[in-house]
Amino acid sequence: MKKYNIAVVGVGAVGIEMLRCLKQRNFPVGELRVFARFARDIEVDGQKYSVKAISPEGFQGIDIALFAGTEGEKGAAVTYASEAVKRGAVVIDNGADFRMDPGVPLVVPEVNAKDVNPVRNWFLRGSSDISNGVKKHKGIIANPNCSTIQLVVALWPIYKKAGIKRLVITTLQASSGAGRGAVEQLKEEILRIAGGECQDVHVKAENKSLPQQLGYNVFPHIGSFGEYDYTTEEWKLVKETHKIMHDDKIKISATCVRVPVRTGHSESVYIETVRPLDPEKSRSILSQAPSVIVIDDPQKSLYPMPKDIEGKDEVFVGRIRRDPFIKNGLWLWIVCDNLRKGAALNAVQIAELLIK
Repeated sequence: MKKYNIAVVGVGAVGIEMLRCLKQRNFPVGELRVFARFARDIEVDGQKYSVKAISPEGFQGIDIALFAGTEGEKGAAVTYASEAVKRGAVVIDNGADFRMDPGVPLVVPEVNAKDVNPVRNWFLRGSSDISNGVKKHKGIIANPNCSTIQLVVALWPIYKKAGIKRLVITTLQASSGAGRGAVEQLKEEILRIAGGECQDVHVKAENKSLPQQLGYNVFPHIGSFGEYDYTTEEWKLVKETHKIMHDDKIKISATCVRVPVRTGHSESVYIETVRPLDPEKSRSILSQAPSVIVIDDPQKSLYPMPKDIEGKDEVFVGRIRRDPFIKNGLWLWIVCDNLRKGAALNAVQIAELLIK
């Protein structure tokens, strides 16, 4: 089997999961290079990795570069991604810099794997082989936002069967989605409250990566506020879903909420389909869909929960039910490990599509 030289850029929570996924899925790695802003040694699951300081020259001879998208100065991904592509690598970027670029595919393999093909063909033929003298892409493939990935994996089977007219989404997003600092903030605030400090624990916390207290609290503020007072996180759900599903006619409204959970995003999703689709048929379709596991027996209190899915690769769906007041209305409850399928795993699956 041919082996490929791989670079992982960033050793935050997502970068660590990328290293795990490469190993667990037996990706055919030749040489592995790990980059971050500063050189250091790290250990993941008992295996040691030597992290090198990132530089343009470090990408020489690399076939695929996985950018975790969580570490480095603002704009660093743009700078180093172009340097990697110059040296013949394909970049799979988990950050937001390239997602809405029309020359960059935004890919969830279970939904739009074919969008990888222009980059894949260029990669397999050699970066110097550009058809008709025009490269119709940038040698970069974007990984969607974590909340978008789990959403479209669950929606796609329903979309293919019944079409989708409208979505109303509330996300309940874990602290790890905001990085390691947010996880530490949550832990510290909970410990302070448990120790009897009930006032201003957010102000007192040494780790403050979030704009509000998260311990024993929720708040509807992820990203910055913009057009129509929607946050950037909410607009990502709208625009990325349109791009991945190649359908910008779907009406999407979203509210994104940070909740005191370590890992695992949950989504309450209301769907108005074009054609009727009852809950029983929806369960059947989703049960057979790739990367989807249905847990849906509310009478026995069985439904997906973040505490049960941490470390798992699938998208879990439950609470599938009809809207009693709208003919084609349907509810789903969707839960996924935001660091695995919501980030690192999806990127590695894209790499697998490249070499397939």
